Amino acid sequence: KKILHFSPPKSLAKKLKTLFTNNYISSDYSGEFNAEKKLDITKIEEPNNTYDIIICYHVLEHIEEDCSAMKELYRVLKNGGLCIIQTPFKDGKTYENASITSKKDRMYHFGQEDHVRIYSVNGLNERLLKVGFKTNIIHFEENENNFFGFNIKETMLIAEKI
Repeated sequence: KKILHFSPPKSLAKKLKTLFTNNYISSDYSGEFNAEKKLDITKIEEPNNTYDIIICYHVLEHIEEDCSAMKELYRVLKNGGLCIIQTPFKDGKTYENASITSKKDRMYHFGQEDHVRIYSVNGLNERLLKVGFKTNIIHFEENENNFFGFNIKETMLIAEKI
């Protein structure tokens, strides 16, 4: 399986690179993470139908043109490929406001200086469906042992290219 991982944490990237050797590609556009490529998620410089799996954890909430990014994720996935997506979530509707641009205001409104929105699970799911993905919403409830390292309650979306 060929894997593309956006903004990979060092420990996970190291483990995946060991497991998948030549089939694991890491990318970080901002230079914040150690990665092999510098791909703009809204204009991924890769051929169509390249990857079997894309890992996109805590990325889309930073991207102003998130629907363009989702279209690109769909484009570079192979048919039957999976994109694993997680972001911070809120109840209700997705909250975004393009006029909020200062670090201070973004911290107040979105919880982090470089976030441009807070998704609701349904809001992110709807955007992924519009791009063409088939989605599966998975809710984890981890106990105190936290074997998998998730938050006590965590949700991720598995988006499949069909």
